[in-house]
Amino acid sequence: MPPPPPFPSLDAFYLHLLRACTSLRHAAAVHAHIARAHPAASLFLRNTLLAAYCRLGGPLPARRLLDEMPRRNAVSFNLLIDAYSREGLAPLSLETLARARRAGVDVDRFSYAAALAACSRAGHLRAGRAVHALAILDGLSSGVFVSNSLVSMYSKCGEMGEARRVFDVAEERDDVSWNSLVSGYVRAGAREEMVRVFAMMRRGGMGLNSFALGSVIKCCSGRGDGTMDIAEAVHGCVIKAGLDSDVFLVSAMIDMYAKKGALVEAAALFRSVQEPNVVMFNTMIAGFCRTETVIGKEVASEALTLYSEVQSRGMQPTEFTFSSVLRACNLAGYLEFGKQIHGQVIKYTFQEDDFIGSALIDLYFNSGCMEDGFRCFRSSPKHDIVTWTAMVSGCVQNELHEKALSLFHESLGAGLKPDLFTISSVMNACASLAVARAGEQIQCFATKSGFDRFTVMGNSCVHMYARSGDVDAATRRFQEMESHDVVSWSAVISCHAQHGCARDALHFFDEMVDAKVVPNEITFLGVLTACSHGGLVDEGLRYYETMNKDYGLSPTIKHCTCVVDLLGRAGRLADAEAFISNSIFHADPVIWRSLLASCRIHRDLERGQLVANRIMELEPTSSASYVILYNMYLDAGELSLASKTRDLMKQRGVKKEPGLSWIELKCGVHSFVAGDKSHPESSAIYTKLEEMLSRIEKLATTDTEISKREQNLMNCHSEKLAVALGMIHLPQSAPIRVMKNLRVCRDCHSTMKLISKSENREIILRDPIRFHHFRDGSCSCADYW
Repeated sequence: MPPPPPFPSLDAFYLHLLRACTSLRHAAAVHAHIARAHPAASLFLRNTLLAAYCRLGGPLPARRLLDEMPRRNAVSFNLLIDAYSREGLAPLSLETLARARRAGVDVDRFSYAAALAACSRAGHLRAGRAVHALAILDGLSSGVFVSNSLVSMYSKCGEMGEARRVFDVAEERDDVSWNSLVSGYVRAGAREEMVRVFAMMRRGGMGLNSFALGSVIKCCSGRGDGTMDIAEAVHGCVIKAGLDSDVFLVSAMIDMYAKKGALVEAAALFRSVQEPNVVMFNTMIAGFCRTETVIGKEVASEALTLYSEVQSRGMQPTEFTFSSVLRACNLAGYLEFGKQIHGQVIKYTFQEDDFIGSALIDLYFNSGCMEDGFRCFRSSPKHDIVTWTAMVSGCVQNELHEKALSLFHESLGAGLKPDLFTISSVMNACASLAVARAGEQIQCFATKSGFDRFTVMGNSCVHMYARSGDVDAATRRFQEMESHDVVSWSAVISCHAQHGCARDALHFFDEMVDAKVVPNEITFLGVLTACSHGGLVDEGLRYYETMNKDYGLSPTIKHCTCVVDLLGRAGRLADAEAFISNSIFHADPVIWRSLLASCRIHRDLERGQLVANRIMELEPTSSASYVILYNMYLDAGELSLASKTRDLMKQRGVKKEPGLSWIELKCGVHSFVAGDKSHPESSAIYTKLEEMLSRIEKLATTDTEISKREQNLMNCHSEKLAVALGMIHLPQSAPIRVMKNLRVCRDCHSTMKLISKSENREIILRDPIRFHHFRDGSCSCADYW
């Protein structure tokens, strides 16, 4: 068949057709035509056809073609080796190399470079070493082309020692050699070695390109001592190399300065660019919203101003623009601006982006707009794990803990695999609900998924067990952890503090100091709580002084409240009042309420009246101070004043939060309110409660712990109903764990002590203040709570 004009030969004609192919179907059609009309096609044409198959993503038809070719050379095999490598089929790539050697083909440097690239992509270190050995046998390992591939392979497989040895023995090195080694050290996080190699590279007069400088800038972006000097030096190198107008490098340097908290330098660099593009704007906006920086409204406003500039310049915002701007709105609390950005998201049709969807959910949930958050979630066409995690954490943040657990189960039902942050958020929900059984199941799921080795997971488990009333399980989980950070130590200290184990809490603090872990505000809050609950006045005051003197931590309202409670427990009410008056928090009702509770315990009615009036002035609509004052009047027999206090509550429209108690059993969580008869087992619960109360009557009479008035009230409170249900269903050896949303009253506290003695059972009751462990007629709080 003669070639069609104007082609001089059939080979030229078919080469033209193959270069124009845009799909496997086109290449196959040309292949069929060649087989029928040009059976004597040259090796070059057949290799070009092979290259077309490989280029268009068809290694299988390329393999068949190679098998059918009457003659093959190194180029033929190299094409297929490289095609398998790009498709991630490392074993087939290495098999093709071995096949070429068996066929007696003289494999060349390109063969080994393609095979080593396959090992790099797959992380097959052992196979890479085997290829290295073959290259040595063929005398090709010391050439710059193969040695660069070896350095890249070893560094990507995490063997920087091997990579450096190959680099050192190489006969010649080029820019790629140095860049590969620098990138490897960056990837391995070996900052000091990277700096040394980069300095050697500069002294050797090697040229700098954007790839090498980009790798160094990435390494400098991490936090650490001395990295700011290195960052500035690299910035100077960029300028000297004439690459300061390179969009990639400028964006990387802006990101580097922002991550190091040097927002002034980042902004100055950004403003030095005459015509910044949207990538630079995105980098600068994201820089203002870094979690590493303490963002304020002024910083967030700068990010939003940059977004306005993007619009005024007529630029097209990207999904990265919107996700960063929404984060700025979220961090600064700009809900209305965020809603406007939401409108822009819809305008530019980015509402299906997962990160934008999760940012919108975070914005609405953090602003308390739950319905808007749920609406965003439901309107999203697809939900990935990022979106589900945003929903779960948002529900936990807004105290919708049951909904958080429900969403978690829904995500599992949808076939999604939760990540570490999802599971950690769900564990926090279990901790708040004090549902240890559900928490144990999620812990097992985390262990099965391989998340149990992470410190953050261990911290969540310690917190969950502590909040569920199982201090022993919390301690065991802490001891099983491979490493402890400040959160781990703070959690275990707070756990023992809340459970009244003051000495154990202080022991853990001493261990923390010995482990060279620096305590933070949360740690000292746990320590002061332990001293307060344990009545360790001198130790508590000493730790309070140490907090600022030795660690430079400024006390917060919570720390000062612990000191007031500490002094109040010891009966030093005058000292506690003086401490409040001299504190910067003297206008905060929380700290005064702690003193009011101490006044009730020590029956100081006169001081209690003054403190209660002070609280009512600061917080007239809060019921807590009215209730404590009302009970103080009842304790003192001042019924008329108690009645006036109740009338004052009605007059001011102050309503007491209803008490709610719950208990977790095998069949689920059961909740009760005072006088509740809605439970399916209500009849059995009240029968059991009457039996228990009848058995403690003799104890109450003997110990004179419960007055006539208290006896009339004791059979309707919610915690007693929950305890009765626990007595019915739980075995004798199991402790009864009950949670309550309000501070336990004196009536119920006395009753629980007597029930624990008469029934020979351990009862663990959690209220918002602390845990009460009732055993053999006594409580861990020593009757002070």
